[in-house]
Amino acid sequence: MPFRFVHTADIHLDSPLKSLALRDPDLAALVDAATRQTFERIVDLCLNEDVDALLIAGDLYDGDQTSMKTAAFLGSQMRKLADAGVRVCLIRGNHDAKSRITKQLDLPESVKTYSTRTAEILHIPSLDGAPAIAIHGTSFPAGQVPNSLLPRFDGPVADCVNIGMLHTSPDGAEGHDVYAPVAIADLAAHGFDYWALGHIHKRQVHRETPAIVMPGIPQGRHVNEAGAKSVTLVTVHDDRQISLDDRHVSVAEFARPALDISGIDSWNDVRQAIDLELNTLESAKQSDHVIARILLTGATPLAWRLRRDADLLQEEARAAASEVWIEGLEIACTAPQSASTTDAGAVAELARLMAGIAASPDFLDRAVDEANALIRALPREARDMLGDDPAAVAAVAAELAHAGSDEVLARLAVPASEAD
Repeated sequence: MPFRFVHTADIHLDSPLKSLALRDPDLAALVDAATRQTFERIVDLCLNEDVDALLIAGDLYDGDQTSMKTAAFLGSQMRKLADAGVRVCLIRGNHDAKSRITKQLDLPESVKTYSTRTAEILHIPSLDGAPAIAIHGTSFPAGQVPNSLLPRFDGPVADCVNIGMLHTSPDGAEGHDVYAPVAIADLAAHGFDYWALGHIHKRQVHRETPAIVMPGIPQGRHVNEAGAKSVTLVTVHDDRQISLDDRHVSVAEFARPALDISGIDSWNDVRQAIDLELNTLESAKQSDHVIARILLTGATPLAWRLRRDADLLQEEARAAASEVWIEGLEIACTAPQSASTTDAGAVAELARLMAGIAASPDFLDRAVDEANALIRALPREARDMLGDDPAAVAAVAAELAHAGSDEVLARLAVPASEAD
C-alpha cells in the first residue's frame, strides 16, 4: 500500500498586503482572505486524497503579524486532519521564528513540530506491505540563519524511505535573501529519497532522483508572485519509487501582462485591446479569480494622454471587466518618432541627452539615495516594496528614472491642443 503525502511551504498566514489592492476594499478583502482559504483547500486535498501526512516546510506564519484569530483557525484545521488520521510534520522557517504565537499554539499530538536545536526523525512503521518511512526535519532557531543546516541531519535510516524537510536557499537562490544555504549536490549526496524544501516562492523540481522539490508558495500575494500556485502530492510506491503530482490550490492568481499598443491612435481601440487581453486572462486562469496589473507598451500618439488619464482608463476597464480584477494599470508608452519637424528633432536630441544622464553612475547613485530616503520614511511592513536588497532598489530607481524621462518626452511630443 503506497505512502502518500502533501508537501507545501510558505503559506504565510496573515501576510500583510503588498499590492495596489489596498486601494480597492473589495479586492483587498479577497486577497486578505486568500491565504486562509488556500490553507483550507490544502487540508481538503489531504482529506479527499486520503493521504497519510501533510508536510509543511516552513513559513506557515508571516512573522509577528499573526493574530490569535488565525491561531484558532489553524488549530481547527489541524484537528480536522487529526480526526482523519493525517499526520502533520511542521518545520519553522525564518518567518515562523519571528511569530509571537508559534510557541503558544495548542496543536493535536498528531502534529510534529521539529526542534530548533537539532534534526529529529519521525518513524512511521511499515503497514500492509508499504515501506517504512523516516521523516527528518529541523527548524529555524531565529529569523536569520546564515549557515547551512544540513550538518544537523544524520544519514539515512536503513530499510526506510528517508524524507528530509529543510527551509533553505538552495544554491544561493539568486534574487532571494540567503537563509540556511545549501548546495543541491550536497542534498542529493546525503542519501535521502525525497527532500521537502521551503523558502523560495517559485515551484521547482531540482532533481527527480533523489526527488528534491521546492513546491513554491501555494497562494500568491502580489503581482511579482504571478500565476496559479500549487502544492505537491507525493506517492511513495511499494517498490520505493516516488511519483509527483502538482495540484493547483490557489484561490486567486496574479497576472502582469504586457500589452503592445504600437500604432493605436484611438482611445476606444486601446480599450478594446485591453478587453481582449482580459478575455484571454479569464479563459486561461487556473484559479477562481484573476488579479491583473496591465502594462501598456509601444509607440502611440496617445502616449501623453494615456499617462495623464491613466486613472480614467483604469476605471473604464474595471467597469467593463466582469471576471478579472484590475489591480492596476502601468503606462510605458512612448510618442512615435518623427524626423519631419524641427520640434520632433529637438525632442529626439533631448531624449538622447536624458538617456545619457539616466545611465551615468553619478545620477544613478543620487536616484538610489532618494529611493533609500523614501524607504526609510515608509512603514516597516511596506519597506520592501522597492526591493529587499541593494541591487533590487537600484534596479527600481533606474526604472523610475527612465519612466520619468518617457513621461516628459511624451508630454513634449503631444500636440498643443491635447496638452491642456
